[in-house]
Amino acid sequence: MIAEELPDGVLRGDDGRCRCWWQAGADPLYRDYHDREWGRPVMDDRRLFEKIVLEGFQSGLAWITILRKRENFRRAFAEFDPAAVARFGPADVERLLADPGIVRHRGKIESAVNNARRALELQAECGSLAAFFWRWRPSPEDRPAVIDKATLVANPTTPASVALSRDLKKRGWSFVGPTTVYAFMQAMGLVNDHLEGCDFRQVTEIERSLITGDLL
Repeated sequence: MIAEELPDGVLRGDDGRCRCWWQAGADPLYRDYHDREWGRPVMDDRRLFEKIVLEGFQSGLAWITILRKRENFRRAFAEFDPAAVARFGPADVERLLADPGIVRHRGKIESAVNNARRALELQAECGSLAAFFWRWRPSPEDRPAVIDKATLVANPTTPASVALSRDLKKRGWSFVGPTTVYAFMQAMGLVNDHLEGCDFRQVTEIERSLITGDLL
């Protein structure tokens, strides 16, 4: 019997489903994240704020490390309500530095509080974080013709993520470099980077089309 040849970067799991390579061999938590969350379009401000904060905490770490601690982060950061986090003061920072359930990095914790305050400013200006972030969605013409492993590995940033990162930094946000911002865009569905051949690419694109009105 000849083994099925899959596109580079697409692997078939023991359940028969084809998935992007980066979750291969991962624990069920990571697989569920790939299948149910990653790339699906998000319009909820708390989830958008949560993700951009957690991407900042991920800097220098593997995402699975953050994912395993996500519920602890939610508890520690008031379920990522920007208004609540914006009120955190020095005592809260010290409390978080003593919390073994999260990543205890003073700079990243202080950044989360700062970014909550900046998020409130964006909400006041644009009506919602979703209204702001989704305006940075690249047009289909600016996307690669084929989404494969080689393309994603070679392009950890994009012109859109560089521009969004620059704008956020001008607004006073921190830990929002172009690579961090692109990971945020991928996860929140501003782009669909499930590989061609991944079983979850099409369902992700259909969900995006309901919001954006176009297909890649």
